[in-house]
Amino acid sequence: MDPIYRALIVCTNHTDYPGKSQKTGLWLSEATHFYDEIADRNLPYDVASPLGGSIPIDERSIDRRDTINEKWYNNPEFRAKLDNSLRLDTVDPTKYQIVYLTGGHGTMWDFPDNKDLQSIVRQIYENGGMVSAVCHGVSGLLNVTLSDGAPLIADRQLTGFSNMEEKLVRLDTEVPFLLEDALRERKALYSKNLIPFLPYIEVDERMVTGQNPLSARKVARKILEEMYEK
Repeated sequence: MDPIYRALIVCTNHTDYPGKSQKTGLWLSEATHFYDEIADRNLPYDVASPLGGSIPIDERSIDRRDTINEKWYNNPEFRAKLDNSLRLDTVDPTKYQIVYLTGGHGTMWDFPDNKDLQSIVRQIYENGGMVSAVCHGVSGLLNVTLSDGAPLIADRQLTGFSNMEEKLVRLDTEVPFLLEDALRERKALYSKNLIPFLPYIEVDERMVTGQNPLSARKVARKILEEMYEK
């Protein structure tokens, strides 16, 4: 019989760009496509965010042609978790064996310096759990240190939204920093797909990261493979 694992899906609360009227938030498919994979295993899960409460959705990510978005965004249980997310400072990390940081540009403001998020990631990792993130959600790993003071991501293979992708979506002048640059500055061994916006993941022991929205499903599959098939 498979062991029972519990997943914590972390989302942003941030909606505003400094110079644009359009709003940001969670990139919806990065939550729904991930959950679509773990749902097959009936994995229990919770959704959390820095402030708790309702998770804002980036309007550009609500693609009606995406049947997985439609399926889960209209699922009462999943929607209720998005509308009533746990506040990070109330989360007990010992309950979870998987933490997954979703993206959306909003994370660039409220993930990197969040001490509660850093503590949750550290504890789950040091308890032998899986740490995962996709796209801009990888920004939540930038400043995580382990109990011995060592940076989590230094000399580790990982990926995240690339400088080229940021330029192509014309938001490189809106974000507080470029994620690829910040990862390299912190001595992460950054890599990416040569073709922007195609799925790409990196795996380094118990850390799985995805480059962009289309990578969310592959991140989930890799986590399940690592946890159930080894």
